[in-house]
Amino acid sequence: MKVLVAVKRVVDYNVKVRAKADGSDVDLNNVKMSINPFCEIAVEEAVRLKEAGIATEVIAVSVGDKSCQEQIRTALALGADRGIQVDVQGKVEPLVIAKLLKAVVDKEQPQLVILGKQSIDGDNNQTGQMLGALAKMGQGTFASKVVVEGDKVNVTREIDGGLQTVSLKLPAIITTDLRLNEPRYASLPNIMKAKKKQLDVYTPEELGVAVTSHLTQVKVQPPAARKAGIKVKDVQELVDKLKNEAKVIS
Repeated sequence: MKVLVAVKRVVDYNVKVRAKADGSDVDLNNVKMSINPFCEIAVEEAVRLKEAGIATEVIAVSVGDKSCQEQIRTALALGADRGIQVDVQGKVEPLVIAKLLKAVVDKEQPQLVILGKQSIDGDNNQTGQMLGALAKMGQGTFASKVVVEGDKVNVTREIDGGLQTVSLKLPAIITTDLRLNEPRYASLPNIMKAKKKQLDVYTPEELGVAVTSHLTQVKVQPPAARKAGIKVKDVQELVDKLKNEAKVIS
């Protein structure tokens, strides 16, 4: 079984993101970049399927400029077999990414596609669902458990009311949630081996996809600073402040 995993280059989750002074975008100067945490979980799940003898090949794909090859190499160091970069300059909307991934799916014919449920920069939570619609494949989103049985995959989903298990016929698409697994760290030997693994580069034109923009970014600004909280000495003082200062009770 061939597994395709999408990875995205984002600002490392430990970094405090700052807006540029002119509000035009996020300041990325000297900022550490990493694989999106949900994509890292997707890579780990694919590698575990390979280690279990279920998957025969794991392919890591990323959409972006040459800098995203760093994240593809990280996925290769974590256990993916080869990488694909779709060379696109600038920001790309989820729908365009889904169309590009659909073209890669058509080219590679994987039995399973695994994506992070969302990226920590845009937080859109759209690409997996759009890819499922475009590729006409069943999808299990927000996966906390994945079990492949023959030509089917059972996905336990995290939903508002608890857990839901769906059975999908392969080929299928899965988007990963936080509790699916604990991603491993890449060892130094595997990092060195990853430099020699195959990494193919395609342009949108080669994949037959037109990159168009439907959204315009108007402004980027930090959220308003919250006022510091206060301590009250007793319930009577709390009720007084809620009534007379906050005016939330009468």
